Amino acid sequence: MISFPLLFAAVIGFNHAFEADHVLAVGNIVNKRTNLKQAVRDGFFWGLGHTSMIFAIGCVIILGKAALVDSHFDFFEVIVGVSLVVLGGFRLARIRSYSKPGLSHYHAGHKLAYSIGLVHGLAGSGAVVLVAMSRLEHTFESILYLVIFGIGSILGMMVVAGVFNLPFSKKIKATDSFQVGLVLLSALLCIGYGGWMVVRYFI
Repeated sequence: MISFPLLFAAVIGFNHAFEADHVLAVGNIVNKRTNLKQAVRDGFFWGLGHTSMIFAIGCVIILGKAALVDSHFDFFEVIVGVSLVVLGGFRLARIRSYSKPGLSHYHAGHKLAYSIGLVHGLAGSGAVVLVAMSRLEHTFESILYLVIFGIGSILGMMVVAGVFNLPFSKKIKATDSFQVGLVLLSALLCIGYGGWMVVRYFI
């Protein structure tokens, strides 16, 4: 019989994708796309990277019976904050770059999305693994929870990527000034929120 937490693991994972740091990161990655399909793929690779890290750390903790140390995961949030500042700063520096990327840039974008997802998986892994270990009795169920949660988060990030790419899609045909304004706002929010994540660790 499937346990109660497993039934809602995908829903929890889907909702997890809409956390502020995740949305800001993906938004700044996909707002350079003019193709909705490519943006959704960015969301997929971001979610895959996020899931890969959580699954890897989760397996080490669950199978190795290791203890969760909150201070380690708090420091991981600093790394996430720094990544947001760098990502926002880079996007800000190239705010007027709307040239159509070639195929190599598409692949580079997917690699960037996967890498940023990996970093964000560090900060989110502690809470997710703790839920899996505290609410499930068996090791297999705990690992299965991580897998189902990961699938939900991947789907959620694909939705986030698609929604935030809409103003930049060729089909919408938004004005350049409107697009530049959105990129500027997104980049500044990314830098601001990332800076806050770093500062609050030392307060």
